[in-house]
Amino acid sequence: MVFFKENDMKIKLFAAAAASLVSAGAFAQSSVSLYGTVDAGVEWVNNGPGNGGSRTAVQSGSEMTGSRWGLRGVEDLGGGLKGIFNLESGFTLDDGKSAQLDANGNSRLFGRAAYVGLQGQWGQLTLGRQTNLLYDFTTKYDPMALTSRYSILSQDPAMGGRADNAVKYVGTFGGLTASGLYSTRNDGQEVAGNNHVGREWSAGVNYATGPFSVGAVYDQSNSNGGILIPNTSAKQQRATVAGTYAFGPAKLFAGYRWSNASADYLAANLPNVRSNLYWLGAGYQATPAVSLTGAAYYQQDKGSNVGSPWLFVVGSDYALSKRTDAYLNLAYAKNSSGSILGVAGMGDVQYTPAVGTTPAESSNQMGAMVGLRHKF
Repeated sequence: MVFFKENDMKIKLFAAAAASLVSAGAFAQSSVSLYGTVDAGVEWVNNGPGNGGSRTAVQSGSEMTGSRWGLRGVEDLGGGLKGIFNLESGFTLDDGKSAQLDANGNSRLFGRAAYVGLQGQWGQLTLGRQTNLLYDFTTKYDPMALTSRYSILSQDPAMGGRADNAVKYVGTFGGLTASGLYSTRNDGQEVAGNNHVGREWSAGVNYATGPFSVGAVYDQSNSNGGILIPNTSAKQQRATVAGTYAFGPAKLFAGYRWSNASADYLAANLPNVRSNLYWLGAGYQATPAVSLTGAAYYQQDKGSNVGSPWLFVVGSDYALSKRTDAYLNLAYAKNSSGSILGVAGMGDVQYTPAVGTTPAESSNQMGAMVGLRHKF
């Protein structure tokens, strides 16, 4: 009897060890990571709205990168196939509020990203709320790397868009990357019997070889059918192309974006409003810790009588460590013929003004912001 008990014990120990190894192997093939960024600074702007005075304010996650936290996961399904997900929540560091709202003004729990998908050698397919192709394009080709203030978003915030209810594909084949997105409604719930409400679709391509890269995106979205813009067939179109060239510690940027919004999309008694946005910029890694950036953005509005504003930006960043950096950014918005561009946003029939920063009509504005950012 002792002989059998000893063998039973050995069998049990072996089974426990095997189960432990199998469990460890399973966990080794799956991972979930917590990550985030906290970013805040002090901003000064002159010639503000109302009395035209200056303003000093703490800005949260608004200059270098929006403050956020998120969960990212991946599971190896075998045969080169992986299951992936991403949940990302934006917040304002100065008051702890959610940074993203829906069309009705409600806070979003995961306003920056909420999607699940599959990934393989053929590419990546995801479903949920995610960045649109204009956003992905801008992160590569905006000299200021899509900062929330003092960047291309001041001239056109749609260049950093996201879409609800979206199916997105991205595939990379050598130096060529192709992408496509279709949203059944980019902000809110779909409406039975009307597939045009808030529909958005876009296609993009990017090619990179050595120090050179070039990309292009076309995006089209329909009205969400609100009170101001009830015609759900009303649409806005954007097409953009840009390129970069790197040599040594320097990198050059150049780009162009065309936009066309129908009069009913703008809810204004105007003809179709078209605009051309051009930009040039350069980045320079002065030392391993110090990086410098300069950019100029110029927009021609046609049909809206809001002039052609310029935005000039100079930025500097100092890495205190791999995770923490300090920055100083300066901006100057030059308006003409009725344009209302502030250093942090446009105020006209196409764009929503940045609260508290839009200058008086045809007035210029300067801004400066010094801040601190930590990544985890």
